[in-house]
Amino acid sequence: MIEETLPFGETTVRVSLPDRARVVPASSGSSRLEPVADQAAAVNSALAQPLGLARVGKLVRPGAKVLVAFDDPTTPSFGPIRRLAIEGILAELAEAGVPEENVSLVCANALHRKWTAQELSVILGEELVKRFGPRLTCHDAEDPDNLTYFGTTASGYDVEVHRLVAEADLTVYVNAACMLGFNGGWKSVCVGLSTWRSIRWTHTPDGMTMSVRDNRMHRVFDEMGQHLEARLGRRVFKIETLVANPATIARVWAGGVAETRAAALEVAASLNPPRRSAAEPADVVVYGLPAWSPYATFARMNPILTLISSGLGYLGGYIEALGKPGCSVIMATPCPEQWDMEHHPAYPEVWDRVLTQTLDPYEISERFTDEFATRADYIDLYRNGHAFHPLHAIMATHPLKRLRHAARVFVAGAVDPDVPRHLGFIPAPTVEEAIAQAEGFHGRDCSIVCVKILGL
Repeated sequence: MIEETLPFGETTVRVSLPDRARVVPASSGSSRLEPVADQAAAVNSALAQPLGLARVGKLVRPGAKVLVAFDDPTTPSFGPIRRLAIEGILAELAEAGVPEENVSLVCANALHRKWTAQELSVILGEELVKRFGPRLTCHDAEDPDNLTYFGTTASGYDVEVHRLVAEADLTVYVNAACMLGFNGGWKSVCVGLSTWRSIRWTHTPDGMTMSVRDNRMHRVFDEMGQHLEARLGRRVFKIETLVANPATIARVWAGGVAETRAAALEVAASLNPPRRSAAEPADVVVYGLPAWSPYATFARMNPILTLISSGLGYLGGYIEALGKPGCSVIMATPCPEQWDMEHHPAYPEVWDRVLTQTLDPYEISERFTDEFATRADYIDLYRNGHAFHPLHAIMATHPLKRLRHAARVFVAGAVDPDVPRHLGFIPAPTVEEAIAQAEGFHGRDCSIVCVKILGL
């Protein structure tokens, strides 16, 4: 037998796999990069040698108005990168005659929730948060007074962003980490500072991808960004970052959006070969689920985030990369049924009402998007509280598309078997029992691949 340790909610679980099982490492983004010795020096060096643009201080005149936007805490980067970049930018602006009072900070949370000052202090530092006071705000995608519509691109994509992008003499965006090819680039601005009117073009069951090569989602963002800069008549300045771990920078670049993303993707592609293995795809794909989601930062998990968003979404790429069509998937997770009503108030309704009618994400989008896009009760909680936009609960169901590739999903170790059954998944007490049941479908000699999270 092969002994392995898998993530299992807040802890881990030791499992015994048949000798024929193949264990493969999970794609680790940039975590195989060495951390820089001095993070402040790395940021200052990037700002001093921007790619494709002049230094920040050369892009403004004395007295200019500047917007500095930054990744919200759903980006799993909790080191000093945002603060170091912002302070470095402020220093260059001051030398160019732009006082700090002329700079606005905006958290680019898109349809994610707004964050408290205490939460923002974790990623920006308490001193910077206090210093900026009311000039530090979270983006509100439902506030018409703070939005500017720039029309459509040649392909018909709407471009709508925070009004300060239009009104500021310079927009600077601080990306805190890139997860494979998923974020960074123009996604930062054209999603983070945007509205559903723009976001709808990419946030579909088939629209999202983490690919570091020929990313179809970012082709849309690139077109939006080019359109935006053409309409603005000036370029956006970008910080793009790869991290060695959630606290430490590995690489950082400054300059044009296209140039910095290209530099980051070159490194990411070198670290992450195509996930489709040269080995024969397996009948059974096994992995564990930690009690973590970017959407549960400073919040609690729920069954949708665990089983669908993380289980079939963030980790679900392994289903198609490593599993045969019609494969069985085994997720190890306790997945208790708990709901965070402050931060995810729309999620229980999607669980109880939407997912009991259909598990087809295309049908869900067709039938329920317009309703949840206009739900005044949930939108009020998004605008005036700390709740995710109601559409986020609909988008969290998109990874159900993986069920078109996987014939069945086993959930090993669920504390309440009715939770996985709610989605048509099969509960099993252990991974070993789930493998035994999968063998009943695929045969006693079926091929098995286990995804190993490095460090466990």
